[in-house]
Amino acid sequence: MNPMTFDSKNNNPFSFSPLAHKRNHVLVKFAAFSLLLGLAFRLFVYNPIQFSSETIHPSLVVQNVTFPPPPNMSLVSGHLLVDESFPASDNITSQNVTTECNIFTGQWVPDSSGPFYTSESCKHIEAPQNCLKNGRPDSDYVHWRWKPHDCELPKFDPRKFLDLMRNKSFAFIGDSIQRNHQQSLLCTLSQVEEAVEVYHDEEYRSRRWHFSSHNFTLSVFLSPFLLKAAILEDIFRVSAAEIHLHLDKLDTQWSEQYTNFDYVVIAGGKWFPRTATYYENNTIKGCHYCPSKNLTELGFDHAYHKALQLIFNFVTSSNHKAHILFRTTAADHFENGEWYSGGYCNRTGPFKEGEADLTTEDTTLRDVELEEFEKAVEIGSRKGVTLKLLDINHLSLLRPDGHPGVYLPSQPFSKGKHEKLRNDCLHWCLPGPIDSWNELLMQMLFSG
Repeated sequence: MNPMTFDSKNNNPFSFSPLAHKRNHVLVKFAAFSLLLGLAFRLFVYNPIQFSSETIHPSLVVQNVTFPPPPNMSLVSGHLLVDESFPASDNITSQNVTTECNIFTGQWVPDSSGPFYTSESCKHIEAPQNCLKNGRPDSDYVHWRWKPHDCELPKFDPRKFLDLMRNKSFAFIGDSIQRNHQQSLLCTLSQVEEAVEVYHDEEYRSRRWHFSSHNFTLSVFLSPFLLKAAILEDIFRVSAAEIHLHLDKLDTQWSEQYTNFDYVVIAGGKWFPRTATYYENNTIKGCHYCPSKNLTELGFDHAYHKALQLIFNFVTSSNHKAHILFRTTAADHFENGEWYSGGYCNRTGPFKEGEADLTTEDTTLRDVELEEFEKAVEIGSRKGVTLKLLDINHLSLLRPDGHPGVYLPSQPFSKGKHEKLRNDCLHWCLPGPIDSWNELLMQMLFSG
């Protein structure tokens, strides 16, 4: 808003000529005072200050959000909230005008800049996710970025992230997609400072890295159900036998370490639809998909409800107040079958809005997640615990091109092989679309 100015020919717009007669001095002073009041009344009542979009500082307009955002910006479950307070006037009926932007709804747009790292520059990429090294012939899938509909999502800044995480600890807890995300973040941050692995268990299911210059630790706990479970995996880390799942017991591998972390991302879901026997109080209560057994079919949604209730109760009841993000289920893209029945994923570009739908299975998982998360937020608010929803469900649904597919370490096509191979249409290539999750992560943690 331009400042108010006066007539340049007169330094005092309210000055008056001296009067010749002293007996009128008091009267003139009264008249001057009256004129002053009248002019002020006219200025501020009959000509109220007008506001337009040009008078709002650009950093307060959600379409021009910059990182870091101004102090009055906050983010709750992916919604950028900008609170712009104006004085009352004839043209403004509300004293608080709020603009919202959901960073989880949008589209993938071309991005010529490419990823922060390459399959060669990051030593932390596990072989099954190193798609280019495994012979994938196309690379367009690394040249897209996520663009929310109503605002700009700032590009991930690894240097700023490390600065903000100085003397902090961060953990990914959950399934192999969590490990996939952890590798993406580790690769990106390592372009600024190389991390040193300081711990791993015997099976490399729990690992920890240290960024010495920032005294920052990054950990991952591979716990597919987040609960106590007996799981036997084959070389592809696929369950090779029936799963025994305890619905009333957390996996102590992560729960006993929980108080060591300042920031935690929790996720699961994709394992729950698998055949399993369910226990409570060390007693069999039922199962999911076990027709050969004389057990009650409880359904995987029942188990997932119970698991999330237990997990959310644990974090909201803990005296340790970590920053908690709950990540929703990421869609897979098997076509014409599943991973065990010839399903494949050979697309080379993103879907557009409306071209893909969630499977019935993923829809069920999502419904459970949203229901239990909503209840947990209400409980957490009463206990001083903040939970945020890292909702990557929709943006991942639109990226069928981001998976390894057949381009696994065996490199079938580089050696002229044509035998029928298993496709990985669940995990994500590195670099790849999963790198965009780091931008969402940073915005949610540090935007207010």
